[in-house]
Amino acid sequence: MVTGLADVSSFDVVVVGSGPGGSATAIWCAQKGLQVALIEAKPFPRSHPGETLHPGIEPLLEQLGAAESVLAANFVRHSGNWVQWDAELQFIPFGEDESGAWLGFQAWRADFDSILLERAKAVGVTVMQPCRAIQVLVEEGRVVGVETSQGILRASKVVDASGNHHLLARQLGLKIHQHSPRLIAYYGYVTGECPKRDGSPAIVADSDGWTWTARVRSGFYQWTRLSLVGEKVKKDWLPEEFHGLKIHKRMHAAEVTWRIVSQPAGLGYFIVGDAAAVLDPASSHGVLKAIMSGMWAGHLITAQLLDNLSEIHAIREYCQWLDNWFRHDVDKLSTMYDKLPR
Repeated sequence: MVTGLADVSSFDVVVVGSGPGGSATAIWCAQKGLQVALIEAKPFPRSHPGETLHPGIEPLLEQLGAAESVLAANFVRHSGNWVQWDAELQFIPFGEDESGAWLGFQAWRADFDSILLERAKAVGVTVMQPCRAIQVLVEEGRVVGVETSQGILRASKVVDASGNHHLLARQLGLKIHQHSPRLIAYYGYVTGECPKRDGSPAIVADSDGWTWTARVRSGFYQWTRLSLVGEKVKKDWLPEEFHGLKIHKRMHAAEVTWRIVSQPAGLGYFIVGDAAAVLDPASSHGVLKAIMSGMWAGHLITAQLLDNLSEIHAIREYCQWLDNWFRHDVDKLSTMYDKLPR
């Protein structure tokens, strides 16, 4: 943690937000020798819905130097998911190789985010927390830094990883294109014992949407409900399999309308994770996408600052890559939802 910074400090890269996307960018750039500042408005640990992480995330964590710590965290692991969509309930495994079945992680996000943040500190990232981004600094059409609650941070590159706040997009007036009606995902936790859900998570669709359930810790379970018709979930609602379990604290809600920023990279900036694009949790790889976008932005930043890659080329490369992935997932989700009765 850094306190008492001078009014103006200079870095190669300033990252706003220390979720998986922001931390991945910071770690990648610092590992390549760049001077990086990472600012986070909220103290850790912080609450965030858990998520099933596909086994494909392991090679990325290895590149970031965080795999050993994630494995040591003893997150719940499983070999696939139960799915009931347009057919009978079936188990869909992640896959396997000569070493055995591939195992996903049911990551407890407060711990997962903290692991990545500690890794960022270990590779020399200057972490400022709590520190609030007030506004980005723009000179002659180029983003050149961030004004924060601890002073001004100037940088060759600014990375917005602020999540749903869309800090940079809103300040620069970038269009945010919506590709769905307004969608709200409700989620909550229960404690007790549910042997039915101890093995693997499940997603079950109906005519109005879907419900996801999973064990996230011993004796601790999470549910998520997304209605496609705007139905609001009652505060004491629970999936049928969790009836009889004890509700843990209050229900939460997250806005998951499908959307993408029109220009997720530009002169002096990159936008990663949910700050760049959002899909509802049925896409099943929000954290994976955030980390990949952070690492790809980090790669392009280091290629510009250390290897003289053309900035215009890097901007085009990143924007095209993100747009292609987003459209692929929109098509996939649309096909999935077209199979539902309504």
